[in-house]
Amino acid sequence: MDFDPQTGMMKCQSCGRTEAVPEPTAVVTAHPLIDALEHMTPLSAEALEVNCDGCGSVVVFEPPEVAGACSFCGAMIVAQPKAADPMIAPDAVLPVKVTKDAAQKEVREWLATRWFAPNALKKMAEEEGIAGVYLPFWTYAADTQSQYTGGRGVHYYTTEYYTTTDSNGNSVQESRQVMQTAWSPASGEIARNFDNVLVPATKSVNEARLNALEPWDLPSLCAYEPAYLAGFKAQRYQIELPAGFEKAKAVMEVTIARDVRKNIGGDEQRIDRVETQTSNETFRHLLLPVWIGAYRFQGKVFQVVVNARTGEVQGERPYSVAKIAMLVMAILILLFVLIELGGRG
Repeated sequence: MDFDPQTGMMKCQSCGRTEAVPEPTAVVTAHPLIDALEHMTPLSAEALEVNCDGCGSVVVFEPPEVAGACSFCGAMIVAQPKAADPMIAPDAVLPVKVTKDAAQKEVREWLATRWFAPNALKKMAEEEGIAGVYLPFWTYAADTQSQYTGGRGVHYYTTEYYTTTDSNGNSVQESRQVMQTAWSPASGEIARNFDNVLVPATKSVNEARLNALEPWDLPSLCAYEPAYLAGFKAQRYQIELPAGFEKAKAVMEVTIARDVRKNIGGDEQRIDRVETQTSNETFRHLLLPVWIGAYRFQGKVFQVVVNARTGEVQGERPYSVAKIAMLVMAILILLFVLIELGGRG
């Protein structure tokens, strides 16, 4: 039985019978970073995993699902599956909501708006389709305490006199108000509690493209249950937990800098130094769903990714040199005709 996005239940692909997803034996909780190694386990007792030689991704799936083509680069996977290695177990999964047919329709509509996409790419999109994959994410929480030094700038205006020439050629004196900034030292301390700082744990999909798929409805997360993987694949995380936390801290720093500027006040702010200490660091390992298609065109790989909760499409496609050349020729011909008509007029 596969997980059916339309009903949110398990469905037999042969007879159509449905069953409720088994009740998870755990609840969605966060774990202290220092206890991470205690949560190493396979995705499930039946899970298999396989490595793609094309892009290096490790894909995990539940039988009778097969590896097939790599969802991330389109290469055929020839390596033999093996029992899934222990990993930091997922805490929660966001079940697929957008069906494959609906996602494929979104992809076709997206491709239809790409004027210079080669026809071959659109044909491949129809034939090869897309695959459902759960991508790994880390989400972090931490309390931060930051000390800063900088400067506060307050605007004031002075009158400046200058000489100009009027319409009669006479020199005249004019005045104008010029903004100046008075700076004074500033220092202080701020605190903030961060929660659900989301960091993609995959390298197989462009991070900016994944960020563009947001928002994810994290309040709808379900405690991890292997049944959700039936009929889908899951990618093993490629960014380890500590490296993910460094990325999370970089995200936190942006918010902390904004808090510092607000705390400094004035009309302008200068930040010279910020030292931040974190405490109560916790994490969760999440699996978030996408429909993804990888297409090879003239030796290059192009991806299209669909948020399997909202239907948002993000992707890349090659440009058809022939189509661009035809458009340029058409514009040149049109310009030539307009010039000829203008000359005759």
